[in-house]
Amino acid sequence: MLPRIGRMPHITTWKGSLRMGVTLRRRAFAAVALSASAVLALAACGSDSGPSDSKNKNITLEVMVFGTFGYDDLYKQYEASHPGVTIKEVGTNQGLDDENNKLNAGLAAGTAPADVVALEEGTITSYKSQAQNFVNYLDYDGASLKSNFLPWKWDEASTADGKVIGLGTDVGSLAMCYRTDLFAKAGLPTDRDAVSKLWPTWDDYIKTGQTFAAKNTGAKFLDSATNVYNAILMQNAGKGTGYTYFDKSDKLVIDSNPDIQAAWKTTNTMIADKLSGGLASFSDDWATGFKKGSFATIACPAWMLGVIKTDAGDAAAGKWDVAQVPGGGGNWGGSFLSVPAKGKHLKESVELAKFLTNADSQLTVFKKVNNLPSNPTVYDNADFQALKNDYFSNAPVGQIFGAGAKSLQPVYLGAKNQAVRNAVEDALRSVEQGKKTADAAWQDAIKNGATVAK
Repeated sequence: MLPRIGRMPHITTWKGSLRMGVTLRRRAFAAVALSASAVLALAACGSDSGPSDSKNKNITLEVMVFGTFGYDDLYKQYEASHPGVTIKEVGTNQGLDDENNKLNAGLAAGTAPADVVALEEGTITSYKSQAQNFVNYLDYDGASLKSNFLPWKWDEASTADGKVIGLGTDVGSLAMCYRTDLFAKAGLPTDRDAVSKLWPTWDDYIKTGQTFAAKNTGAKFLDSATNVYNAILMQNAGKGTGYTYFDKSDKLVIDSNPDIQAAWKTTNTMIADKLSGGLASFSDDWATGFKKGSFATIACPAWMLGVIKTDAGDAAAGKWDVAQVPGGGGNWGGSFLSVPAKGKHLKESVELAKFLTNADSQLTVFKKVNNLPSNPTVYDNADFQALKNDYFSNAPVGQIFGAGAKSLQPVYLGAKNQAVRNAVEDALRSVEQGKKTADAAWQDAIKNGATVAK
């Protein structure tokens, strides 16, 4: 999931009005202090059956997720081949903040809130410093799995002292989704190859947006400044410094990383040209924007296809298509499955996590909810290559996203990456809302980012 950079639009506005069925891979991390009573209540919600040696016993394994991971069919398959094992998913469609809060509460109380938990790439960095709270997969023959994952994906879940606390579920290879009907209305080409040729660079994307805006279609060119900013930043960082808000020594570098500055400048040009709809990502207004066709393009990691289909609804089927992203490549989002060390069925939980992240399972999930496999052996699979998405004008999604995944470059995210990211994107949103100038907001980003990074 989704998804889920670590992965990621700011979603605090989403917490009170979570919509069903959204494949979420972004991801806002908040270490919220819960009351003692809340911690104790959550402590009681872990696995409810016997010890780890569960031969000849019926056990229930709980899997805690955020958003939608598309595992329902896989659970049934696993239960059928493992008599006595029942799988219960908890947290389906909850926000990432909510899942992290429950996990933090359980860990603080010395319990496991579930047998298997999903960790988003933007937050697993903070949990690597708490590796003692999670199973080290290397203690369960995990080393034999390393070649089944993109090397950088394996490294994202690896600690400095050599432990591995997560198995990769998906990655967020980038494309650009667009409304063919709105492009036609603006006199722009609608064929995905022709559209891709419109914007080899982000400057070209802006020029295309200016052309679109001049046609007065009644729609904005893009949905949200923060979404496109994050896509540009992750793309720049992958090709440039290799990190975003923290360098690889964990020094805060908001004001000195050229990749951040370039993404900020480019995005503010889009705001100044009034190309953005100004919709808060993952808010109700954003969902309504999909339904009404309020914007023509959106930065589109693979998991976003599920979001679009859910929010835009059946009426928009065939009106969306998928083109190449400006600038070429990039990653936004991706998650892992981890096993809390205090769980009561560690061996069984590890085996389930291995099953859910194997090549066949990842292909099944991609077919269902478009979460792009982090297992590179899938990319050349004939079934994967042949996959098309009828909702998106029969776009060859296997070829489009698989090609992007092979060229992804790792981006280092510090332990407090998400908190700083939220601060920077809040500052950017203040420009989009007309509350601050770009220069004033930049100073806010530096100041507030430094505060939350402490």
